Amino acid sequence: MTKVTVFGTGSFGTALANVLAENGHQVLMWGKNEHTVSEINEQHMNSKYLKQAKLDVSIEATLDINKATHFSEIYLMALPTKAMREVATEIDALLSSKKTFIHVAKGIENDTFKRVSEMLEDSISPAHNAGIGVLSGPSHAEEVVIKQPTTVAASSKNAEVSLLTQDLFMNDYLRVYTNDDLVGVELGGALKNIIAVASGVITGMGFGDNAKAALMTRGLAEISRLGEKLGADPITFLGLGGIGDLIVTCTSTHSRNFTLGYKLGEGKSLDEALNEMNMVVEGVYTTKSVYHLAKEQGVEMPIAEALYSVLFENRPVTESVKDLMGRGKKAE
Repeated sequence: MTKVTVFGTGSFGTALANVLAENGHQVLMWGKNEHTVSEINEQHMNSKYLKQAKLDVSIEATLDINKATHFSEIYLMALPTKAMREVATEIDALLSSKKTFIHVAKGIENDTFKRVSEMLEDSISPAHNAGIGVLSGPSHAEEVVIKQPTTVAASSKNAEVSLLTQDLFMNDYLRVYTNDDLVGVELGGALKNIIAVASGVITGMGFGDNAKAALMTRGLAEISRLGEKLGADPITFLGLGGIGDLIVTCTSTHSRNFTLGYKLGEGKSLDEALNEMNMVVEGVYTTKSVYHLAKEQGVEMPIAEALYSVLFENRPVTESVKDLMGRGKKAE
């Protein structure tokens, strides 16, 4: 039995906490919502995010970050990208020994354009950092929590962290592969959210399979271009952290990014669509980061640019689609 602290009580953190508990590990979850924490402890549920799914009765939750910090040597950081730096800094101030950090966030920080592992490196002092890794891939929490077959990738600059992550989570319904390309796995998880929002947009507009297939294919090309420029292995984007995650996020109503895009495609404003969501939509924030990052790096990303114009410049979605389809002739 290994003790693991899960920071965050959202859908994926809860589903993975359940995996850990069922694998025989002792799990303590930390969150800020008193009702959610109480529901996990007393009813073994998280109805806000996972409806009627029953959680392992051994899982406990707390509002006390000091208790959560000192509970274990391994932290699963299941927080939105925009909250990661703040919480990690708070954790670091409470530490007196090294801990292992495994994150499942899929975003790029606004302004700094940093990946989540880089944010954690900034926030956790070397004296407290035993290694940082990511668990990523095609994995809807709603399916993981009911034990539907799922495969994901674990990556870190430290091979021991990747193997530890594999050992912690792997079981007969969650298969975990290791991947030594941390940059590629993190970028694949973050960038696919942009394409997923766009996929929702065109679906909401009533376009069919041809359009979605084209969007996903050309979206993968954009992801690969930027990823390679930033040091990723392009082969990574053909794996679970790349095309695997792209497929599941662009085609499923479980995807909050797809769902938000669908609302935009139906004609709702960004504010209206966000107000109807009860979860953070990483793709919105990542689109802003990647739009500016691509400009900085000199990488052509027409889909990301078109989505940015819809989200932040109030350009009608119909006009953005015309812009994409009317671009000059190119070789594939």
